[in-house]
Amino acid sequence: MFKIGYRTLKTAVGATLAVAIAQALQLDFFASAGILTVLCVQKTRKKSFHSSWVRFLACIIGIVYAIVLFETIGYHPISIGILLLLFIPTTLVLKLQSGIVTSTVIIFHIYTVADLTIPLLVNELALITIGIGIALLMNIYMPSHESQLDNMQQEIEQYFAKIFSEFAYYVRYGDNNWDGIEISEATELLQHAKNHSLQNLENHILRYEDVYYHYFKMREKQLDIIERMMPLLTSIDHHVEQADMLADFMDELSEGVHPKNTAYIYIDKLEELQTSYKNMPLPETREEFEARASLAHLVRELEQYLMIKQQFKPTKEYKIFR
Repeated sequence: MFKIGYRTLKTAVGATLAVAIAQALQLDFFASAGILTVLCVQKTRKKSFHSSWVRFLACIIGIVYAIVLFETIGYHPISIGILLLLFIPTTLVLKLQSGIVTSTVIIFHIYTVADLTIPLLVNELALITIGIGIALLMNIYMPSHESQLDNMQQEIEQYFAKIFSEFAYYVRYGDNNWDGIEISEATELLQHAKNHSLQNLENHILRYEDVYYHYFKMREKQLDIIERMMPLLTSIDHHVEQADMLADFMDELSEGVHPKNTAYIYIDKLEELQTSYKNMPLPETREEFEARASLAHLVRELEQYLMIKQQFKPTKEYKIFR
């Protein structure tokens, strides 16, 4: 289905405004202002500012090279070749290579006129200023991704709750034909969520950390532990009393999945569970010993799972932690 995105709309409006302003000011090569705008409109504010700054510096360097070489060697095709041989490596060294195309446009303007004058330089600087300025204006407002990130967070928590509920059932009753699809779906969603949170961060110029990204990264680490728990679950082929106790804990954990940092509560309960295990009679058979050993290993993995959440430090600035 044909769809016009927000960035496409901004680019079209920005290019139109840039060309209209340049044309109204009767600038030569006024259409180039639209080209600059199109190149400088980016997905995020940070990328837009960076792209604009890089292109502005590259254009200034390009103009300086054009002044020196064209006025020294003359306005000949060979001058263009020499200029580019010097200009392109310069931009690479200064990490301004994304401004090569726009700078080349300005350089060819000067070459086309073949008469370096103050009005021509003013004309080119005006084109650069209008093109870049309109692009920055278009990127002042960026749609917020936070509502979408909130929804992703809730979906992740639903996956985790379902996973621990299935774990509890398996520990208590054995095989329940669960296919584990929530684990793979959670993995895919977490990667998607991290990308969105980074894009959200780049729309805040003065913010260097993003609580959403750290939250999803924390959940990703927890998911790694969940995946490690899977073979431990399948290794339990003998039911023991301790399994029911761990299943009860997992059911509680399933109901308590949320963004607030209450891991300390479950860590205390897990320590109580471990104490209860130690106070129970020793296993009498090999099967019971192996089952209880696997359960003890599961408890240690759960402890690591909760420690990751406990180390997470949410801020009160964002609504998801209120």
